[in-house]
This record gives sequence, C-alpha cells and structure tokens, in this order.
Amino acid sequence: MSATSPATTPPTPGRPRLIPQAGPAAWRAADLRASDWMIPVGAEDAAELEAALTALGGRAPQVAAEAPLPKFGAVLRNAAARLDTGRGLALLRGLPLDRLGEAMAEPLLLALGAHLGRPVGAGGQAAAVQRVSSPSGGALRWRFHADAADIVAMLILRQPPEVDPVMLVAAATVHNEMMKRARPALEALYRPLPHAAPAGGVVDLPVFSTASGAFVGRYARDAIEAAQAIPETPRLTAAQMEALDLLDTLCAEPGLALRLDVRPGDVLLFNPLQVWKRNAEALAPAEPDAPPGVTRLALRLLLLSETSRALPEGLVALGSAPPAGDTGMVGG
Repeated sequence: MSATSPATTPPTPGRPRLIPQAGPAAWRAADLRASDWMIPVGAEDAAELEAALTALGGRAPQVAAEAPLPKFGAVLRNAAARLDTGRGLALLRGLPLDRLGEAMAEPLLLALGAHLGRPVGAGGQAAAVQRVSSPSGGALRWRFHADAADIVAMLILRQPPEVDPVMLVAAATVHNEMMKRARPALEALYRPLPHAAPAGGVVDLPVFSTASGAFVGRYARDAIEAAQAIPETPRLTAAQMEALDLLDTLCAEPGLALRLDVRPGDVLLFNPLQVWKRNAEALAPAEPDAPPGVTRLALRLLLLSETSRALPEGLVALGSAPPAGDTGMVGG
C-alpha cells in the first residue's frame, strides 16, 4: 500500500481532516501510458517459470523456495514495488500458459503469488484461488469494488472480444474529485459505515481512512447493503446514501477509469486499497431458456504482502483473521 499524502496534524475532534491525495497513485486514465502498467515477460523469464512448474510436477508451490525464479523474481519484485509505491497496478504479459495448458493455470498463479506475498482465502473461503467470471444475461449493474487484500492477482483464462474490458479506477482520484465537489459527502465516507462480515455479524468501517500515514480506500457497497438487510443494523442516513451514490457516479465518470483490454494468459496485479476494479452484478437471473452468455473467465488470488502496513482497527474483520503478528487485510 503506498503513502500518497499523509496527514501531518490531527483532525478536529469529531470531524475528519480532509486533504487532497497526491503522488503516482492519484492517476487518471488519460495520465497513463502503457509503460505505466505493462510489464512484458521475456522469453528467458517465461522459460524459467515453466521449468520451475515442470519441476513441481503439477503441484502448486506453498512457498517461493519451491518455485525458484532467480531472474524472473526480480521482475516480480519490480511489479510489487509498483503496487506498493507506484500507480498501484501492473499487467504481466507473455507468460507461457498456452504451452502449459489450463490445467497448470492454478499452479502458475500460485507460483507467482509465492514471490509476491502470502495467499489467503476470500470471504471466509478456504481455497486460495477462486475461479471467477462476469455474469451474462439478464439486467446487470456495474460497480467498482475493493477486495480485502494487499494484492489481487488475476490470471485471465478467457476474454472474448465482445466482453467488456477490465476497468480500474484510482481510489485517490475519486477521493479528490469528491473533495472538490462535495466535501460533506466525503466527510461522511471517512466515518464508519456498517458492513456485513463474511463470517457473520456487522463491523463498522469507513470507506476512506489512513493507516501508518498511508491513504486507504476500501469500497465494498455490497457489504454495506448486506448489513442493511440485518434487522438490528442502524439504518443509513439520507446523507450517507447520497455520499455512496455520488461515489458510484464519480467512479464511472468518463476519463477517470482505465480501460484494459486483457488477453488470455495475462496476469493483472493491483493493490485494492489504491485501485478499485469494476464488477458486474446481476440484478435478475437470466431467462431459463436463454442461450448461455459469453463471459470473461479468470483465476483470482488474494495476497498479503511483506510491506503490508497496519490498517485501521477492525478493517481486517471483513476477511478471515490473520495469524497473530500479521497485519493487512485478508479475505473479502
């Protein structure tokens, strides 16, 4: 997680101190060039990874030492630095998935993950790797969302040309736009909102906060709305609802989000506390006799990184609790 603009003085009691976020993580799509996020994987690096996977005999590595990458490891460390102190995203292109086959997709993703951090389950799930696809058919609602992790790694398995591209937005830029246009709404998002936790119950968390002097943006409106379905949860105020609606509007505003035309075999890496991904939610199931839709298919891995900072108290409650001594967000 990168520090974009740390607070230098404490806020007025009962009221958050709003300051604009700066630095490379506060980007707009128009500011970026492909070199800001693309990391080509050379033939030697790809061969090194393929050799490590072959030596494992199809078994997924548990630690980096089981999949040694003497040269390619430096590329992955560069990618991790981009997530931590740079733009917050990177795309690895040129991995040998076409030669290895889809059966090796999960070991490949876990081998990369072992050099980036420690895998954790999502939303209380035991499995580290989840198979995810965009819903198709029926009415869809698009929303930007942050998983509870330090790093999200997505290996693209299928990306039909007619399927929408991946869309990413910088949380710091959305924060700054809201600060310009509606400071009271931004203040509302610095205050705790009830979120439903995967393990049950409700935890009060802000959308925007700081941790160890670093800006944190974690948006999960699905968890906020799920909490409202629990009878004992305090109802959101009209001002809180308006702030959330404005946040959704700003995320989708033209020019802010980056459009990424991903290909099968690409690995997208991003820091979800800095960069939010657009997800599709099905508002209604497709008709029973409707033909199967065309979807993007990917494997997703959530990771805790070595540079994970201590996050605001309670934020980890949206995921499964880490072992004693660990920091960072898990699950989600």
